[in-house]
Amino acid sequence: MDAPRTARAMWKLFEPLHALTYFAPECIEEFGTAGLKGFWMGYFAGRAAPMGEVGPAVVDATFFSFNPDRVRRALPDAWSFAPPDRVLDARLAGVARALERILGAGSGADGDVAGIGARGIGAPEIARAAALARSAVEGLTIDGRPLAAANVALAWPEEPRLALWHAATVLREHRGDGHVAALVAAGLDGRQALVTMTATGAVPKEMLQAARGWDDDAWEASAGTLVERGWINEDGTQTASGAKAREDIEDLTDLLAAEPWERLGEDGTDALRAVLAPIASAIGASGSVPVPNPIGLPLPR
Repeated sequence: MDAPRTARAMWKLFEPLHALTYFAPECIEEFGTAGLKGFWMGYFAGRAAPMGEVGPAVVDATFFSFNPDRVRRALPDAWSFAPPDRVLDARLAGVARALERILGAGSGADGDVAGIGARGIGAPEIARAAALARSAVEGLTIDGRPLAAANVALAWPEEPRLALWHAATVLREHRGDGHVAALVAAGLDGRQALVTMTATGAVPKEMLQAARGWDDDAWEASAGTLVERGWINEDGTQTASGAKAREDIEDLTDLLAAEPWERLGEDGTDALRAVLAPIASAIGASGSVPVPNPIGLPLPR
């Protein structure tokens, strides 16, 4: 197995499952029912809640690329509306409802799950995939990975689809923590990292800039720094050295994300992939996560 390459391929499959947490209408509704005000408060509180009642400085550091003003508009006020435990309950309830809508209500040992049953993926396969994903996650090295560590510390949901979602969330944050480390090692701050990402053409500048809350002056300041560094051209496209630097960052991210797949092994990974692929396709087809999206990941349809 080429574990780093496998890590990238598997990321594209578990990322959509995790992304439901913030974009699915059921999740947004549950955050609102819990008392959170608006999408961004739900996002920041929902993602930060595993770390406890943290303030904006911690979220700035761990989420890495958001305008601090956007974070401060959500935190710490969110905790006065809903403490972390209540937020965690809300996000699990939202994901449960979203998965029921997208995959169907089938949960019996003999029942197919609507939407993916035609591909031979039923409740037993979901349960097996959840067990495999848990094997990949349990014992994961979380040194220097705060968001992964916080989610690892949470109790595992009993329902197999939710256990699979929880594993996807741990894997996503584990990879994300490693990605932040790779960006910092390359000498980039959060805003510069965004500019280099848009330079690749993976996500439109307008979408990523707006999603992270940066105005034109701030964006252009970072772009100017990267022009001076030789990473981008005046028109915002990559230079050859910038493309190589970004490739190195992605390669290091993949290397740092390889551990779960090395542990699971080729057969186990292939079995998990066989279930995650149709789930990711069903999520993409449902429209529950926008495409393209601020995550920068093209979801399968």
